[in-house]
Amino acid sequence: MQRRTFLKSLAAGTAAGLFAAPLPKAKITRVRIYQPPSLNRTINQSNMLVAVETDIGITGIGEGGTKDLLEQCAGSLIGKNPFQVERVWQHMYIDWFYPPGREKVHALGAMDLALWDIKGKAFQAPVHQLLGGMVRNHVECYGAPRTGAGGRGFVPEGSAGERLRDLARATMEAGFRCFRMDASVGGDIPDRVFNTHERVRLVAAACKSAREGVGPKGDWMIDLHQKFDYADALRTCKLIEEYEPYLVEDPVRDEHAHQDLPKLRQMTTVPLAHGEEWGQRYDFNKLVENHDIDYARCTLPNVGGITEMLKIMALCETHAVGIVPHFTGPIATAALVHCLGTFSGTVLVEIGANQVLPPYLPACHDFKAGKLWPNERPGLGVTVDFKAVQQVAEVTTAGMSRIYHRPDGSLTHW
Repeated sequence: MQRRTFLKSLAAGTAAGLFAAPLPKAKITRVRIYQPPSLNRTINQSNMLVAVETDIGITGIGEGGTKDLLEQCAGSLIGKNPFQVERVWQHMYIDWFYPPGREKVHALGAMDLALWDIKGKAFQAPVHQLLGGMVRNHVECYGAPRTGAGGRGFVPEGSAGERLRDLARATMEAGFRCFRMDASVGGDIPDRVFNTHERVRLVAAACKSAREGVGPKGDWMIDLHQKFDYADALRTCKLIEEYEPYLVEDPVRDEHAHQDLPKLRQMTTVPLAHGEEWGQRYDFNKLVENHDIDYARCTLPNVGGITEMLKIMALCETHAVGIVPHFTGPIATAALVHCLGTFSGTVLVEIGANQVLPPYLPACHDFKAGKLWPNERPGLGVTVDFKAVQQVAEVTTAGMSRIYHRPDGSLTHW
């Protein structure tokens, strides 16, 4: 079925009610991979672009991954029905038998975003409508304004005293929910030597300044950024309790989180957040189930896309744990609005450098007054100027698929 014929039939069905028209038979025919002009080479923040094309003329847009892993995931898409999102996700996950690590899950998530974009465009509806609809008017953000904070929305290293108070005050005035700083504040770090034992009291003094800056009705948070071992993390948390942080992020090393966070939870009253390096829910489900954290820092596409994030949302909702996603690329940020906009629990998005859209994205997420706003554009609501990005790969043939099927047709391991 051609795109024009399909859209005419969909329009006729929509007149009788949303989603009244049946989805057509469709196949994924090609995946193109693009590199943007300002490539973020930090893998878990990758802004590589993917365009998943179908034989009904609808193309889905996703973001994340690296060229080699995107090519491998793309091979699992060719010839598949783009509307069977969960089934295609399982193919990408098990086609090569060995379970993917966090880097491949990131690429898998990029493809998943594109599949949801296709489905939304097919229904001529925003993805958030497919997920049950928005439960909030906007998505709250944290960070710092681009002006006066190094131009990127992050607090400069070494900020302290009056400068920190001014940045915190400006963040509240810009409409952000929360002012964010990390443990590099409190004074200079000569020769990049970070003495955690000495730093604890400098950080505590910086937290006092942040509280003074946001005022009694404002909020602030600090990212310890895994710089501290358990003892110094505990000292820091205890010293800043009186300044009432919104949360303390990544207080200990990720490798030690499962053994240290449960102890830390019992020893301090500050809310704890962890997990910007996490992938799927198996990385942290026990910490959520035991309520050893107050906020999970999982994000898109890192967890494996919207398909996996929906399962994380259910897990967090069950145990009253909020979701505070780390920033990634702008398209993933748009997807976060669609996905987490439907989550009933607390949501706070790190906007980071995504306060301004790059030139190759004339339409993406809508950020203003310190908040992310939903829109009604079909799919993820993203438009790409493909002339402004560089195509680096194209996949048109199916890849390896080492799988078996259960008697009912569902997938199982080879």
